[in-house]
Amino acid sequence: MKFYLQTERLILRELQESDLEGMFELDSNPEVHKYLGNKPITTRKQAKDNIAFIKEQYKKRGVGRFACIEKVSGDFIGWSGLKLNQGKKESLNGFTNFIDIGYRFIPRYWNKGYASESAFACLDFGFNKLHYDIIYGAADVANIGSNKVLQKIGLEFVNEFVHEGVDVNWYELKRTGYER
Repeated sequence: MKFYLQTERLILRELQESDLEGMFELDSNPEVHKYLGNKPITTRKQAKDNIAFIKEQYKKRGVGRFACIEKVSGDFIGWSGLKLNQGKKESLNGFTNFIDIGYRFIPRYWNKGYASESAFACLDFGFNKLHYDIIYGAADVANIGSNKVLQKIGLEFVNEFVHEGVDVNWYELKRTGYER
């Protein structure tokens, strides 16, 4: 399956090798990684490996994060999308084999509504095209922006848990709640 979604201001498509510079700018930024374990990448090879990892998810898991392209500029601004978390290595809050929604943007594109705009499109894709019954989300308790986006797109707070020493909020949205 080829992934390609459009919103009013964004194109969401499969990540490509041509996204290397954008991925490097995104994932090498300490500000971006403030609530992601403070482990920004340091080389373009790491960015290339991240792209390859996500592309492999498309093949093996049937879904993955999408490159977000700003229509007006044609710029890679980050990624957004769904991910199938599998196995113990990717378990979270006691869950394994679940779909989560996530987004990550280059800071100069923050506070423009791109996270919620792209996430709404991804929820629609997940529920109406891929027929998922439930989509989860997680955000560091201190990451006010990410928590607001998850709530804005309709995910409901379930509980708080600790992951790698960090307090994290856990959210979910069931298809029945989405259809309302």
